[in-house]
Amino acid sequence: MDTHDSQENFHKVLIVGNGGREYALGLHLKQDSRIEQIFFTPGNAGTALLGVNLTLPHNQDIVEFCQKEGVSWVIIGGESALVGGLSDDLRANGISTFGPSRAAAELEGSKAFMKDFVASCGIPTARYIQTSDIKAAKDFARSLPLPIVIKASGLCAGKGVIIAQSYEQAESTIDSMRKEFGQAGECVVVEEFLSGYELSVFGICDGEHFSLLPPCQDHKQLYNDDKGPNTGGMGAYTPSPLCDQALLDKIATKIFAPTLAGMKARGTPFNGVLFAGIMVVDSEPYLLEFNVRFGDPECEVLLPLLQTPLLDICQAIESKQIARLPIRFRDGYCVGVVLASHNYPFGSSTPYPITIAPFDSALGHICYAGVSQESATSPMLASGGRVALAIGVASTLAQARDNAYTIANAISFEGKLLRTDIANKALKA
Repeated sequence: MDTHDSQENFHKVLIVGNGGREYALGLHLKQDSRIEQIFFTPGNAGTALLGVNLTLPHNQDIVEFCQKEGVSWVIIGGESALVGGLSDDLRANGISTFGPSRAAAELEGSKAFMKDFVASCGIPTARYIQTSDIKAAKDFARSLPLPIVIKASGLCAGKGVIIAQSYEQAESTIDSMRKEFGQAGECVVVEEFLSGYELSVFGICDGEHFSLLPPCQDHKQLYNDDKGPNTGGMGAYTPSPLCDQALLDKIATKIFAPTLAGMKARGTPFNGVLFAGIMVVDSEPYLLEFNVRFGDPECEVLLPLLQTPLLDICQAIESKQIARLPIRFRDGYCVGVVLASHNYPFGSSTPYPITIAPFDSALGHICYAGVSQESATSPMLASGGRVALAIGVASTLAQARDNAYTIANAISFEGKLLRTDIANKALKA
């Protein structure tokens, strides 16, 4: 990784979040000699190996810590802090921040806002209705062919999307959204089901210009062959051979360009990383949803291949020079396999000790997520949700996949869940 050794360029960085994404961000930054110290809030037992974990529960606590410690950059990992206005509070106090404003974060904070905005910009997306009127939602659902997609409008940690296979299931889902997701489910989005294959495409944006990263493919369902409930993601890989340059160009011109122009026109320019969930139907991209931060697990497979230092990307966004910064990735492929706890995503799980058998570090590495530790000398525990990711890197996708599963097999804890078909769609294509 390119770094610069000038003393005045040394930085303290705070990463906000506690998952595998935040671990991956810290691991990448750790390679940059300009980074003097890395802090995490709240972090996890794995991030404690990379830096210092802190308990800073409120925006003001984070602002005051950054001022006291001389933190020069805050990188916000997750959506809830962005929707909660953390970036605005930091910037108001002169602290450089990677992440969009609260107003721009509405692209993820409200699926209703996002769908209306996208429709107003002429961006291709599924036919939909967004409403708090249960009867209107059910009537629209009845007008669509099966299956039907039903989403809670607010933030639900990746779990507020149901694919209804019957009209009866659609209606019962609409009825239950408010009960299951509270305020996030008061407004629902009902939309037509698009049949194709999904891609995750990330754009680094400075409010006006953007640079697209290599396309990824996520695996949302809990079980093999995309069966079972939606999760936050059970694995990912990049780059996806299912997306050639012609398709990526369509995604740039039909989705990202009008989005940035539309957000700038409404006075809420988008700065940071914009994550487009894409459905490809007959070689044409349709927008499923926007997220306003790195995806998890996509972040964990993009960063091992990223050669341009993340610090340089942050600075280019802040100075609105992203069009002039070549964002370079090394050749090869990266595959990430999520290892989840026994009760994921249905509820909390009993913490169990983790053991890791030796493996060749040339194959890849582990990203820690839902892990805890009772003390510095006690064993690491698989404490819930997505516990860790086995990350395989290689010159071919098949080898990267094999490397990831070799590492996954080296990690043991009671009740370990994983999919065994990550990247199979591309390998069979």
